[in-house]
Amino acid sequence: MTVSTSSSEGTSTYPTRAERYAAGKALRAKTPRSSHGEWAAASDRPDPISLLEESNRTRVPELVPIRYGRMSISPFTFLRGSAIVMASDLAKTPISGIKVQICGDAHVSNFGGFATPERNLVFDVNDFDETLPGPWEWDVKRLAASIVVAGRQNGYTAQENRQAVVGSVQEYHTMMQRMASMCALDAWYQHIDFKQLMGMAKPKGQKILQKDERKASRSTSEGVFPKLAEVVDGQYRIKDEPPLIVHVADQGDVKKTEEHEAAWIKDYFTAYVETLPDDRKVLLGRYHFVDFARKVVGVGSVGTRCWVFLLMAGGDGDDPLFLQVKEADASTLEPYFGQSAYAHHGERVVQGQRLMQEASDIFLGWTHGDEADLYLRQLRDMKLSEDISTMTRKEFDQYTGWCAMALARAHARCGDPAQISGYLGNSVLFEQAIALFAEAYADQTERDHAALLAAIKEGRIKAEVDV
Repeated sequence: MTVSTSSSEGTSTYPTRAERYAAGKALRAKTPRSSHGEWAAASDRPDPISLLEESNRTRVPELVPIRYGRMSISPFTFLRGSAIVMASDLAKTPISGIKVQICGDAHVSNFGGFATPERNLVFDVNDFDETLPGPWEWDVKRLAASIVVAGRQNGYTAQENRQAVVGSVQEYHTMMQRMASMCALDAWYQHIDFKQLMGMAKPKGQKILQKDERKASRSTSEGVFPKLAEVVDGQYRIKDEPPLIVHVADQGDVKKTEEHEAAWIKDYFTAYVETLPDDRKVLLGRYHFVDFARKVVGVGSVGTRCWVFLLMAGGDGDDPLFLQVKEADASTLEPYFGQSAYAHHGERVVQGQRLMQEASDIFLGWTHGDEADLYLRQLRDMKLSEDISTMTRKEFDQYTGWCAMALARAHARCGDPAQISGYLGNSVLFEQAIALFAEAYADQTERDHAALLAAIKEGRIKAEVDV
């Protein structure tokens, strides 16, 4: 590794912060900030229902109707499940030219609280199934569009939704400027914890956050053990809750006996353990395998193979650990930015998450085999998600601002905040443009949602609402 950064004349061979800022500013000439406000469906725009059908090719067939059912509930649930559609649309929009590791699915429900290894509750991005290097503004546009779609669902006015977008993108802008002025290590260590959020909230908001903290403290493997497990014939077993949690011998298109499937899962699990640091291997070695079942999660993820594992430490029956095992398929961004640098998608998800998050689950790891790429993490580790539909407008504005701050922190961690700050500048041109885009794309989402309802009514696709 080269340590020296100076030439023979004593001048640094690496650009200064000011030079990187200027480089970002120069990109405005090619892609003006105002150009990001543009959205109009092209005449050759792919049929959104066909794109969704394409994304179902590798999913468990009997779960696909549940996916459609959840997406049919509202334009917002449609947006949540249609990352493939928005990626196709964003590919036709202007690009700044600055790449970072992006989430790829940064809508408002993919942020939340979780515990660091030190057991501090932090707020961050929490979904990385689509992560890949790409233009930072794609994440901002998906976040902004989701703000308008969710705001409309909550009954906010057009002006209120516009203010929510502008205010949130301003939070992104401010956080990026702050990160650009930091030393590299300080920027890397930057995080958003609940104590910080409480300092920003009004008294009522502080009470809500305190309630959230108490709720998160109970969302652990031990806390959910009585709800998720039961004793059958003297042995602990995960409770069946069809069709969302079931014990099955059929995974994908390959029929297996229970014994064969157990051996298959064990092989995957052994490979996963090898991706953990040695200290985590020691900790995990204290647990033994008890049971596993298939679990349906999310909206966009419905149909991808997902299991929950129950492990126990010792023989007392009071020391459980639940791990979630989730299939990782190709990112919806790959057609536009190329294949991942990682050979397996489980590793792509894990490495992207570790890069973007300030702190990740201690049991986060990946595994792969002939049938699927998978990644593993704890099912519950003080994870906390907010019910956006019940928020007042002020609560919604504050929450979406926190989402934007977390997104900026993640982008600055894996990109160049000085260059992004240079592109953003000191005006609100970018914020105003994104607000225009978000309104237009929310209209598009509503049209696409209507197309989904029509396809269900016509019998083109089958939907099953499970909630």
